[in-house]
Amino acid sequence: MGTFQVELEIGDPQGQHFEAVDALIDSGATYTTLPEALLRRLGVVPLSRANFVLADGSRMERGIGQTWMRLEGEEFIVPVVFGPEATQPLLGAVTLEIFRLGIDPVRQRLIPVDGLLLVNKEPL
Repeated sequence: MGTFQVELEIGDPQGQHFEAVDALIDSGATYTTLPEALLRRLGVVPLSRANFVLADGSRMERGIGQTWMRLEGEEFIVPVVFGPEATQPLLGAVTLEIFRLGIDPVRQRLIPVDGLLLVNKEPL
């Protein structure tokens, strides 16, 4: 699959101030990763730490927080990983699922997808 970027806006935890960034679509990454300086400037703080496996097989521990994101005309609170300063912003699979977006690799764009539920058709 080819790679492409989309513009998204990262907000502060109150949803009052947003900054635009170009993020590489990375459906192979679990979470959206952003430079730590950007997140801290917006007032986002790590809520926990987790281990991650990198593409080369090495491991690293990073902070995880949550904050507002605007993408494709929608706004949601999403988990974000605090990346090193040289980090290319990456839009991960969890964020794509939260926004109910899929990837069209041919046209290099995000496309809306229906959410999936497993429920009885009849009300309880």
